[in-house]
Amino acid sequence: MKFSDMPYQRIDFDTTKKQFEEIIREFANASSGEEQFEIHKKYYQISNEVETMITIAQIRHDIDTKDEFYDKEQAYYDEITPILSNLKVKYKKQMYESPYKSYLENKIGQVAFKNIEISLKAYDEKLIPLMQEENTLITSYDKLIASASIDWDGETLNLSLIKKYLTNQDREVRQKAYDKFCEFFEENADELDDIYDKLVKNRTRQARELGYDNYLQLGYYRMNRNCYDIKMVESFRNQIKKYFVPFAESLHNRRKERLGITKLSYIDEGVYFLNGNPTPIGTPDEIMEQGQKMYSELSDETKEFFDFMTENQLFDVLGRKTKKAGGYMTYLPLYHAPFIFANFNGTSGDIDVITHECGHAFQGYISGKDPIKEHADITMETAEIHSMSMEFFTEPWMKQFFAERTDDYLSMHLEAAAAFIPYGCMVDEFQHIVYENPDMTPKERHYAWNQLEKVYRPHMDYSGSAFFEKGGFWQKQLHIYDYPLYYIDYCIAQTCAFQYKVWMDENFEEAWKSYIKLCNLSASDFFTNMVKEVGLDSPFENRCIEEIVNKLKNRM
Repeated sequence: MKFSDMPYQRIDFDTTKKQFEEIIREFANASSGEEQFEIHKKYYQISNEVETMITIAQIRHDIDTKDEFYDKEQAYYDEITPILSNLKVKYKKQMYESPYKSYLENKIGQVAFKNIEISLKAYDEKLIPLMQEENTLITSYDKLIASASIDWDGETLNLSLIKKYLTNQDREVRQKAYDKFCEFFEENADELDDIYDKLVKNRTRQARELGYDNYLQLGYYRMNRNCYDIKMVESFRNQIKKYFVPFAESLHNRRKERLGITKLSYIDEGVYFLNGNPTPIGTPDEIMEQGQKMYSELSDETKEFFDFMTENQLFDVLGRKTKKAGGYMTYLPLYHAPFIFANFNGTSGDIDVITHECGHAFQGYISGKDPIKEHADITMETAEIHSMSMEFFTEPWMKQFFAERTDDYLSMHLEAAAAFIPYGCMVDEFQHIVYENPDMTPKERHYAWNQLEKVYRPHMDYSGSAFFEKGGFWQKQLHIYDYPLYYIDYCIAQTCAFQYKVWMDENFEEAWKSYIKLCNLSASDFFTNMVKEVGLDSPFENRCIEEIVNKLKNRM
């Protein structure tokens, strides 16, 4: 079914609550594992209905944040989703304590039961008011960012649409664009600080209500980290500091030489060539057509997937003034349909949507066929392998998008992916510092960011920008506000994607088979087991990061 034809009806809380309470009673009265599993299928039906309606409302709200109807729906779900989450936890607690647990575990897997165990540590009915407040604060940040109205030579742009000017080949144009970009954040500095301060304190109160010292452990549980912990992540970040930061800095030096400048400024960040970054050829419609051709040639599986997405209009990728910033893939369970949301802006990032977000969506399309719903509950570091690796697997088709500048794009993409890892780890360490010290003032948070810049990105020079000089760069990163502790997943996944890059350059067919296997494994096993099963090294293993850097150096 086409997305525009999908009917929407607000989830009636009282009705849904009764449905959950009924299956909880049925489950408790069941006399066998077989009977409980049949009841569990009813749970699938109810949760699929709820998730689909909430997701339709979210997408339509994000497409136009000024839409009054869906704005009210978003506010409604901000209020009731914590209560619905609590009902789900109550049901799952029964599963976890079932006398027929071994039968159920055999049906849905040990990973699912580990995730249930984690969810029991992460939610409690007494947190509902705080979770409702957290949702409202997140929505207020999203709406504030979406409200940006920037005058650009008589044209009104939002933060997504002005990005193409931030990487313009003309430094004067970049400077002008950054001035206007930063002006928005400076004008809203107090509100941005206030929202984040309230979010940090809110999340800290939630954690302390559950007996944790701070939000970090609760945040790890909320991220469903079921096979690695805070110490392992810290060790990973230390490896990045030791091996990847010097490597990334060498790439920035190469970039500086290509640009013919003596010192890199913040206005040069993300600019790779003196004649400008390669940009995709063709209209958005033509880009989508070339994407369909690319996936039809990559494999039978990807052809089926992209044809399904196109036929059912499951893309909304054009940038518009009142559209939420950023991009994502989400899933509509009733229709077994992924959905891709993005903001095309005329940069190479438009092609990243066709590769990165389609990597997510392709895996979602595959896992959506699995009758065991829990197998789709992939953790984020695994999900990001699907997307970041697809960026590399589609490289043989980049000529369709970049013509004579294909080699420039491929070089830029590899360098940008490598340079991202230190930044991603910096975002993660910043959040660890913030949640370990929840009483920091906004000024202290900005100072902490500045200090981390010196460790992870020593090449950065913010001279001339009051907003960036004070340490405000992080406030444009919506993950820090909306999805706490998510960002390290990108870094962990990127190290695996680099392994696929090296592998596919040596034997594309073999690497692709491994990738398809990983997509099919979904969440049937733990991340640290699955990467080994498909022939990759775990990023947490000793020497993994050092070996990746050495291999990338050889290729560059």
